[in-house]
Amino acid sequence: MNATAPSGFTGSHAMPHRDAEFLCPLPHIPEAVGFVRRRAQTVLAGWNLPSATIEDAVLVISELVTNAVSHALPPAVLHLSRTDAEGLRALRIEVTDAGPAQCARRPVDGGQSEEHGRGSGIVTALSVRHGVRAHRGWITRWADLRAA
Repeated sequence: MNATAPSGFTGSHAMPHRDAEFLCPLPHIPEAVGFVRRRAQTVLAGWNLPSATIEDAVLVISELVTNAVSHALPPAVLHLSRTDAEGLRALRIEVTDAGPAQCARRPVDGGQSEEHGRGSGIVTALSVRHGVRAHRGWITRWADLRAA
């Protein structure tokens, strides 16, 4: 795998904020998913999270970012943060985009691939809670993972 950023995505766009927050604008291209996944893994490892939490987080990030790039309008951004909510130390994963695209992309063969449509189930299985916040002009899909 190539660890370089996809075209139009430079390191200056991925901006760490404080020790426990990370923002990363998402280019609206399929190659962004792999780059963002690798960048997030590096950031989470730097936060000294357990390896199991990092593995689950990278999978959730991949699903949420893929959804934004494949089915939503740009711009989109990934936001990672550590939270203490309702007595739970958690890693919050948020992907915000400009809402659903009029015509969602379909597989090239026109059918529904067996590899598509499982993202919601994966996010549900790996998170302690998750949801969607919709406001005028944008939608945020979020998930909290236990970060003991």
